Amino acid sequence: MKAIMQRTPELQWMPASELYGEKCLYNGREVIELKVLSDRRAEGGGMAYLMKLNPPIGKLIKLIAVAGSDEHVYLLQGGYCDRTGRKLRFPGDYVLNPKGHPHSAFVGEESVSLVVYAGEPDQMEEVAVVDPVLPQ
Repeated sequence: MKAIMQRTPELQWMPASELYGEKCLYNGREVIELKVLSDRRAEGGGMAYLMKLNPPIGKLIKLIAVAGSDEHVYLLQGGYCDRTGRKLRFPGDYVLNPKGHPHSAFVGEESVSLVVYAGEPDQMEEVAVVDPVLPQ
């Protein structure tokens, strides 16, 4: 097998709805976009992509998923938050979601992550645009 090399600035963002369906749309607008870096699932491998989450101003993107294979996520820009919008994850943070692990995230600002799967990608259970919950 040959090495795969990508120049990420030259790649176009693609709608995540092509991989995960219409749940990635909010009022007809994509709130998640991907730059697929590699996809070797047909050969029994995994895939890697850059994922950009772009919530509407004043809203949060809520994600609920189950890891389809070991999922490595490295946050490059922006951050993940709790349901009030308080930032919990920052650029440079890393998480490993093992295969079968249910997980969730809230995103309140444009965020970009490198996501690498050992095999199949997440089973995206829910993608929703929600209002932040007021802190108590």
